[in-house]
Amino acid sequence: MEIVLVGLNHRTAPVEVRERVSFTAEQSRKAAEELRARGILQETLVLSTCNRSEIYGVPPESAHECAPGLSSFLSEFHAVRPDVLGVSLYHHYDRAAVRHLFRVSAGLDSMLLGEAEILGQVREAYRYAHENGATGPVLNRLFQGALEVGKRVRSETELGTRPMSVASAGVKLAERIFGKMNERSALVLGAGAISEQVIGQLRDRGIARLFIMNRSRERAEELAIRFGGKVVGWGEWETALTLPDVVVSSVASEEPVLRREMLQAAMSARGNRALFLMDLGLPRNIEASAADLYNTYVYNLDDLKEIVEQNRNARESEVPRAETIVDEHIGKFLSWQASVELVGLVDALRARLREERAAFIQARMDSMNHLGAAERARIESLMDELLEKLLLEPAERLRGEKELRRKIQNVEALRDLFLPHREKP
Repeated sequence: MEIVLVGLNHRTAPVEVRERVSFTAEQSRKAAEELRARGILQETLVLSTCNRSEIYGVPPESAHECAPGLSSFLSEFHAVRPDVLGVSLYHHYDRAAVRHLFRVSAGLDSMLLGEAEILGQVREAYRYAHENGATGPVLNRLFQGALEVGKRVRSETELGTRPMSVASAGVKLAERIFGKMNERSALVLGAGAISEQVIGQLRDRGIARLFIMNRSRERAEELAIRFGGKVVGWGEWETALTLPDVVVSSVASEEPVLRREMLQAAMSARGNRALFLMDLGLPRNIEASAADLYNTYVYNLDDLKEIVEQNRNARESEVPRAETIVDEHIGKFLSWQASVELVGLVDALRARLREERAAFIQARMDSMNHLGAAERARIESLMDELLEKLLLEPAERLRGEKELRRKIQNVEALRDLFLPHREKP
């Protein structure tokens, strides 16, 4: 029942690396299947967002022995050289892995402290993995606990009263370039959750004109009706890029949606009127070299650092309260984990004692020829009754007393004490 986590995030890897190892939903499913088929993991869940790519798993044996295989798998799956990827990866095991996930779900490990989107992303990753049969009892319990942590932090601390998001940070950055939005126009590329949040932020700031472009026109029209915008047909770049002052893009795409030559032509048609582009996609939606164009301001996820620091300074006082909730749920999960393992330990101990009892009787009975078959059977029965009595009460207490389960968390020490030189069940 050991847990292993291998991944990278905004602290350990720049966007150029993160975009190379991001997972689509289909890639997450495929990776989980391959990891289980190869025997690297028994349970698997991939969490991939704009700021992290992480694989959580339950290995068949040792978590520490499994981690190098996971690192190699990531490198192979995404065709990234191990020397490029290795410096960005972190490895967490058992309690550290549980703590990491719970802090992620609480918004404590995000680029934006208290980030609004992450809880929904964790929920969606768990739902998808569960529906595809990739999770099992351990990861099910772990991620259910993580979702509970996230909900409590948002309801019981100030981190949830005014949650910061990547969308709001991007719009704040646009305001630094153009000032108030009430005299500006904006084009939003994409119609997913982040794009919807961007549109809401722009409307809250009084954007004068709003244009929406999405591969699915139906979804774009739905948002246009809700927020009072206008739909531009997907791919109508010559028209679309001459309209806005601000372009915000959050599109799922393996290749850049906006290339340098497209923007160069658009800037010429605009008379080089200033254009702000916020790239919230991972992989990036806007070709990086477009930033070299005159009067074109291109920003990506890693360019939000100053706003991130302001956000963190304003919310730092709430971190201890959130960490207390995290610690409480870590204890609950580890107690559950210990109780499950202890029940298995009791069963293994019962089996060993029966073996020892059989060997003991065999050795002693040979010298007790005066005993009849009925008497020997009676002695064996009494010894079985004694063994069951010795084991029954501890087993029942483990199942019924939460406080006892909380206290006993180092099952390996008990296993080594009572079952030395034996394989784990």
